[in-house]
Amino acid sequence: MSDYLVTPAQNPLARLIFAHGAGAGMDSPFMQQMADLLGERGIEVVRFNFPYMQTIAETGKRRPPDRMPRLLEHFQQVISEMAQRQPLATFVGGKSMGGRAATLLVEQADVKGAVVMGYPFHPPGKPEKLRTEHLVSLSKPLLVLQGERDTFGRREEVQQYPLASSIETHFLADGDHSLKPRKASGFDYTQHLAEAADRAVHFMEQHR
Repeated sequence: MSDYLVTPAQNPLARLIFAHGAGAGMDSPFMQQMADLLGERGIEVVRFNFPYMQTIAETGKRRPPDRMPRLLEHFQQVISEMAQRQPLATFVGGKSMGGRAATLLVEQADVKGAVVMGYPFHPPGKPEKLRTEHLVSLSKPLLVLQGERDTFGRREEVQQYPLASSIETHFLADGDHSLKPRKASGFDYTQHLAEAADRAVHFMEQHR
């Protein structure tokens, strides 16, 4: 049995199993804020820590992420355990690495689709090392919420990728890898997070 943080919703319309990124766990400010925003909008959000992050939380010592097969194994375990709860249309998703993991298991898992915030299309500064091969033929619905200047995939780069027609991409103006705009841009981070949450909810309403 895994440890979870469940953000409830009144009369929930869907459940999102929401995985964290490489550097911060399920209780990071971004994960907490987004879970709260989605919960307010009718989405039950389930957060969890991958095994390496559980070890970090227990020991206080930094360590690299588990390899992707281990991440996917744990993610699938969480999906299976959540299937025992109140029946709800279930989606997988996550921030950065957690979102990539969601896209790698969405086709095989018993879920409706996936929502990713800050997809790591390539490592920063290495645009030739693409992580898009499986996205060319993805059949289940996927929503990617991406900052326009995300160093893991800027707008002008992402728009050139041959992605499957099942993938919807929404860009947050001047946003970075956490969707955060620069102060000088005139855009507001709080508004960007709310916009991302609104888009995610609309997507899940469409595909549940």
